[in-house]
Amino acid sequence: MSQNYNFDKIVLRRGSGSCKWDSRRNVIPLWVADMDFQAAPCIIEALRRRVDHGVFGYTYVDDNYYDALIDWFSSRHLYNFSRHDVIYIPGIVPALSAIVKALAPAGSGVIIQTPVYNCFFSSIRNNGCRVVENKLLRRDISDSEFTYDMDFDGLERLAADPQNVLMILCNPHNPAGRAWTREELERVAEICARNGVTVVSDEIHNELTMPGIRYIPYGTVDPQATVCVSPSKAFNIAGLQIANIIAPDERNRQLIDRAVNINEVCDVNPFGVVALRAAYSSEGSEWLDALRDYLHANYLFLREYLGRRLPQCPIARLEATYLPWVDIRALGMEADELVKKLIDEAGVWVNSGIMYGAEGYVRLNIACPRATLEEGLERICDTLAK
Repeated sequence: MSQNYNFDKIVLRRGSGSCKWDSRRNVIPLWVADMDFQAAPCIIEALRRRVDHGVFGYTYVDDNYYDALIDWFSSRHLYNFSRHDVIYIPGIVPALSAIVKALAPAGSGVIIQTPVYNCFFSSIRNNGCRVVENKLLRRDISDSEFTYDMDFDGLERLAADPQNVLMILCNPHNPAGRAWTREELERVAEICARNGVTVVSDEIHNELTMPGIRYIPYGTVDPQATVCVSPSKAFNIAGLQIANIIAPDERNRQLIDRAVNINEVCDVNPFGVVALRAAYSSEGSEWLDALRDYLHANYLFLREYLGRRLPQCPIARLEATYLPWVDIRALGMEADELVKKLIDEAGVWVNSGIMYGAEGYVRLNIACPRATLEEGLERICDTLAK
């Protein structure tokens, strides 16, 4: 039965132990990638029932968990795998760290496509491997909009180096906002397979596509690929710590499972298990579709607002995620300098592009009620107008 979901509702998060809201006082946080919306009602109700049980011991992941996960990806994304392919884990970042440990010998190179999620850098370096950057190619669409393409020639050169053994793909891509097409993913698979490079795909933003844009699971292009998924971003349950590594290749799965245990990230939160089952349901699907409509409306609002107040700052076309990427080079400030200015003078916190490997850009989080977004943008533009 269809429901009306109120994404305009202001939920007071300050004082709740929120990383996003309690790290700095009196600042509107448009930075870290969590949403300011309450979780889907079906998730809240499932968690309430679990709390009422009152015992929170070590968690057994049962058939219902695997059935929910497998049915969701099969029916919604035409991505088929079995429960034997799945390794559950508390989050995507520990998953990536374990995968690098398992599949990339110390000193070897791991290819990433920058600008990209900052934890890719740390997961590689913390495991004694080298970050190998294949920079995305910016393509201007108009004076106010741009996008990115993969540098396949660059990927070909880097993949041909026998020292580079692994590639971490971001699909959809954070912060470039791309949802890679099947043709693009097929070319990645072909280049990497021909050169003996193993691909692992981080697909944490997979549900968050804009209207008319389809997410293509990398596992549908390469059925033996290692893919990391989680309901955490789309359903705003990152704090419940639940994710899954899908690794159909038996040898890789055994190596990854051993690394997960070496890193001691093999236990998950009982609330995460319950939340995943509730999220990957018909009720969760209905809520998610309503959320995506709201996020798209926020994106259109952002484009109109910045186009009017900061027309010199183009925005990357947002195909997926809720994290627009803005070119601030015309303002004549380095990204870190601008971020500090906005925190100190506007009381708004955004992310510097430097942390993702790109000077001259900032990343904003639009997964908040429209009133919060409007106030944040007004503060930003008023401060820069001075």
